[in-house]
Amino acid sequence: MSADPSDPILRVDDVTLAFGGLVANRDVTLDVRGGEILGLIGPNGAGKSTLFNLISGVYRPSKGRILFEGADITRLPPAERCRRGIARTFQVPRSFDSMNVLENVTVGALARHRTAASARRAALDTLERVELTHRAEAVAGELTPPEKRRLEVARALATGPRLLLLDEVLTGLTPSEAKAGVALIRRVAATGVTVIMVEHVMEVVMPLVDRAVVLHLGSVLAQGLPAEVVRDDGVITAYLGERHRAA
Repeated sequence: MSADPSDPILRVDDVTLAFGGLVANRDVTLDVRGGEILGLIGPNGAGKSTLFNLISGVYRPSKGRILFEGADITRLPPAERCRRGIARTFQVPRSFDSMNVLENVTVGALARHRTAASARRAALDTLERVELTHRAEAVAGELTPPEKRRLEVARALATGPRLLLLDEVLTGLTPSEAKAGVALIRRVAATGVTVIMVEHVMEVVMPLVDRAVVLHLGSVLAQGLPAEVVRDDGVITAYLGERHRAA
């Protein structure tokens, strides 16, 4: 059964994840619309990366369910979710450091292509999209930190996602590198890929995203348009700080 085009591409429905007595996410409910850029923000330990792990299939929720394009994927393993169109990056880049850049991206492309030759062609196209072609033959372990983050994005894009989860891909970048990263994310979204991004650099992320969801202590504290969220009293108290209120 195909999903109704008016339905959200992703629905997280009353999801809780507990590790023994520690609740990492509690009663999280949110919808992600097709084609939007959604910012997932909040203080360290708020449960943002845990929620990414739930969406991508690393963890299964203790309760609740996750729907992607109308289908219940709550119990599907990560590889199957990837085949269905969910890709992600990691907070700490996870490249195959002994392989070159092209080989790393080809690994991602093999999720969508049946032959090594077609996967390699797709990988080359992807490297061009992320402006990393000039480093195709470089060993991944020799890349700079910003290049490794871009390689993470390239490998995820090579899987042909419809939903892309970006975990702090702009963190630690210089202003010019962050500007290039923002331009890349906008280009990806312009192709119809839905983006959820975890980011701490508020000055960068808020002008970029269409909506923002704020997590605090594992729960949704606020969600809405960026301009609304940054004026929310609870968000200011829990995350932005009183200096933001004064500004």
